[in-house]
Amino acid sequence: MEFYGKRSLLSLMETEKTEQQSPIHLCVQTHREIISEQDVQFSPPRPSSSDGTMFQMMSTPCPESPWTLSPLTTPSPSLLYHCIASLHRHEGNIYAIAASKGLVFTGSNSSRIRVWKQPDCMDKGYLKASSGEVRALLAYSNMLFSTHKDHKIRIWNFTVSEHFKSKKIGTLPRKNSVLLFPRAKNTPRHKDSVSCMAYYHSEGLLYTGSHDRTVKAWRVSDRKCVDSFVAHEDNINAILVNQDDGCLFTCSSDGSVKIWRRVYTEDSHTLTMTLKFQPSPVNALALSSSFNHCFLYSGSSDGMINFWEKERLCYRFNHGGFLQGHRFAVLCLATVGNMIFSGSEDTTIRVWRREEGSCYHECLTVLDGHRGPVRCLAACLEMEKVVMGFLVYSASLDQTFKVWRIKVLADEKMCLDYTDQCESRVKIREYDMSPVLSPSWVEKKLQGSHFQ
Repeated sequence: MEFYGKRSLLSLMETEKTEQQSPIHLCVQTHREIISEQDVQFSPPRPSSSDGTMFQMMSTPCPESPWTLSPLTTPSPSLLYHCIASLHRHEGNIYAIAASKGLVFTGSNSSRIRVWKQPDCMDKGYLKASSGEVRALLAYSNMLFSTHKDHKIRIWNFTVSEHFKSKKIGTLPRKNSVLLFPRAKNTPRHKDSVSCMAYYHSEGLLYTGSHDRTVKAWRVSDRKCVDSFVAHEDNINAILVNQDDGCLFTCSSDGSVKIWRRVYTEDSHTLTMTLKFQPSPVNALALSSSFNHCFLYSGSSDGMINFWEKERLCYRFNHGGFLQGHRFAVLCLATVGNMIFSGSEDTTIRVWRREEGSCYHECLTVLDGHRGPVRCLAACLEMEKVVMGFLVYSASLDQTFKVWRIKVLADEKMCLDYTDQCESRVKIREYDMSPVLSPSWVEKKLQGSHFQ
């Protein structure tokens, strides 16, 4: 596609950097307005409620908070998905989302990381840092990692109770680590924006990827940088680690996905595989494991989601095909079990399901509530009686943050848009994929040199 040059994702981020820090406000939407916007499928007619209080605004629990929240409403049982909250910033964008321990964290160009309660997104407070532009968030148990404009990583500890409490327990690199070696060529600090993070639980290692093209490994216990290496020829956009075997995956605007392994009894890393099938920048990665099967997914600027399956007896990944459906760049991915969620510059979020024991994928539905590129996603499992459900959190360059509740029925097949390398399957239903971009984003796109 001619719109997507080599630096597509970088251009999006450069556009974001022009936003100035400002107070955060919420544009409150009622359930009727949200449903009307989305034109939700398989929703039967419902009688209008005579109870006007159902759509009145709820006051925020924290008077000094700049956020307010629309009320929760009970969705129809036949709805496949339902937007349960929609928050809007008048200026600036949300760059990162993380979820853990019943809380959701959002990072923006502000120095404050907002904290919300799942699933209703009630305001629980914030974490205050000395630097803004929170580009990446990662939550594990009661720890939160955040990257900032000053190219540093901050480590927070939080407690989940009636009142949210948090404490910053460290900064990477440590202040004295730079002072001890002021003339060293290889200082532990990144030289450009830290765009992504991954945490290896069993070893306590935090991996960070940056636009300076390097990956760094940090031992969280003593906050020491134990390894640093140049991983790609261009910006590193995503990084993740397989918790089962410690394999590290990175992707870049140079169009490649690379697999790394730690050298036995050492802290250094070695390249084991390079996966590259197209020149288009790779913007996102996700890993999905179930029933002894492990799949790696990558989202690129040509709108494709490539996937690879891991061989059982070795560390090799074989290309299994690609998921086709998005018209513009895939900017973010999230997985829960055999479910895959993809956010795109075409303003939509697609929900995919992989058939157990095979490479067969189907597109269950398309969430189309945003009016700008979907920048980041987070997802978690939510069981409701016998129906499997998911909570999906999405943030877009239309300056909105939305929460979706998705139900997955056993025999539900809304649409299929899958292409395999070996064979093509019949499409059950073609979904209208024409994007509805907000006028402000269209204006930026037409003016821009950032897609060239």
